[in-house]
Amino acid sequence: MEVLKNLKYSENHEWVRMEGGRAVIGMTDFAQEELGTIVFVELPQVGDHLTAGEPFGSMESVKTVSEMYAPVSGKVTAVNAKLLDNPGAINLSPYEHGWMIILEPDNATELDELWDADRYQDTYGHE
Repeated sequence: MEVLKNLKYSENHEWVRMEGGRAVIGMTDFAQEELGTIVFVELPQVGDHLTAGEPFGSMESVKTVSEMYAPVSGKVTAVNAKLLDNPGAINLSPYEHGWMIILEPDNATELDELWDADRYQDTYGHE
């Protein structure tokens, strides 16, 4: 299980990387390993407003269908359309090519409520 130190994590297994005031969001390596091969991804539309803790899409794997939850609130400014044709990119590269959405956060203090890498590793790294 790979956990990157420069990211923030939600307890629902999404990661957040801040880039120039925008939040790049994806699914953690741990979660994609648990799900298995991802075969379908449903993402929000650019312009949609997401609320922290609320579902923003779903992911189907060979094992199950899982909802994805917004780690922070904000307006969707980009979606990784490549995942619609190649959802397996999340399995191959969850932190780079497998990113899902980019948000313009409403309130940067929501980031403070997310977990750091050590807490995420300590919580899920021993299962």
